[in-house]
Amino acid sequence: MCPYDAELFGHWWYEGPYWLYVLFKKIYYNNTNFKLITPSEYVKKYPVIQECTPCRCSWGANGYSEVWLNGSNDYALKHIHHLAEKMVELAHTYYNETDKLKLRVLNQCAREVLLAQSSDWLFIITNGTMVDYAKKRIKEHVGRFNRFCDELNSGNIDEKFLTYVEKQDCVFDDIDFRIYF
Repeated sequence: MCPYDAELFGHWWYEGPYWLYVLFKKIYYNNTNFKLITPSEYVKKYPVIQECTPCRCSWGANGYSEVWLNGSNDYALKHIHHLAEKMVELAHTYYNETDKLKLRVLNQCAREVLLAQSSDWLFIITNGTMVDYAKKRIKEHVGRFNRFCDELNSGNIDEKFLTYVEKQDCVFDDIDFRIYF
């Protein structure tokens, strides 16, 4: 296996996307003794695999998580941690929920947690590129999560807003909030 943080191929290494294009073209057209597959395809094909738990480390600046936790972005982590803790509470409280609208809200809450946790926001703040945008995204995801929690607790769900948000950040279509149980 040869994993890469593909986002960096264009983010920091500007020729990276072209390099990938040429690489994949050569693999496709040349006679190679290997095949490109996704990690999930590999696991399906070879279900018995060695598991490992790498030690916590970072390829980031100075060899630890300084990029994602420092004086410029540490304020966000308390909010992000609170969201994750609250999501666990929601999963326990609503685990057996069957109401379709409430399920949509709960699943959107799970999405908002994941979107708020995106390492890109803290990375951007640290590096000073598009800082206002990154801060705005963190604030939006935290705010949406809290709004949806309030709506769940009050029983007054704004379905129009929910639909808007589901379309705005339409990732993780099949997410199930119960993963936080």
